[in-house]
Amino acid sequence: MNAEAAQAPDDGWREAVPEIIIAAVVVAVAAVTGYAAAGLAGTAVVVAGAAVAALAVLRGLVPKARGAHDDDPPVDYEAVPATFTGYWRKRAGLADGTRSGPAYDAELRRTLQHLLAARLAEHHGVSLREDPEAARRLLCPRPRDERLWYWVDPARPAVTQAKAPGIPPRTLARLVDRLERLGD
Repeated sequence: MNAEAAQAPDDGWREAVPEIIIAAVVVAVAAVTGYAAAGLAGTAVVVAGAAVAALAVLRGLVPKARGAHDDDPPVDYEAVPATFTGYWRKRAGLADGTRSGPAYDAELRRTLQHLLAARLAEHHGVSLREDPEAARRLLCPRPRDERLWYWVDPARPAVTQAKAPGIPPRTLARLVDRLERLGD
């Protein structure tokens, strides 16, 4: 057999013919048993179950498609859809952060600090950790913005009082607005 024939996509399936025949016989026997036990409904359940199992097996057997190069392409994170559970977890973290100070400090504060640090580094060349005063001046250019710094200040200790209030929704909206404007 030459090298081109060995690469043909159907060669691997020829070797699996005995297993495919055995699987078909098992499904046929199970379908007859299902018919004897529950009539057409039993047969339908067996056939549907066999189809699902076959699809699961085929998914595992089919090789992954490779790109033009041997290296894996870089992941485009903007093209990757967010998971449903990730959305609900972030939504719950947002709701908890507006209700409770410790909950805000546990999750939402870190997320906002990461966003702030990324905006400052990408658009202004400022490091939030190394130069917090420059970061503060950029985030809070007007005196009325000064209160926003409390919510993202990396030097502020975390709130430990269980009944401490979280970030007010209007303040959160203003802070997000300021973060968006840092990218302009």
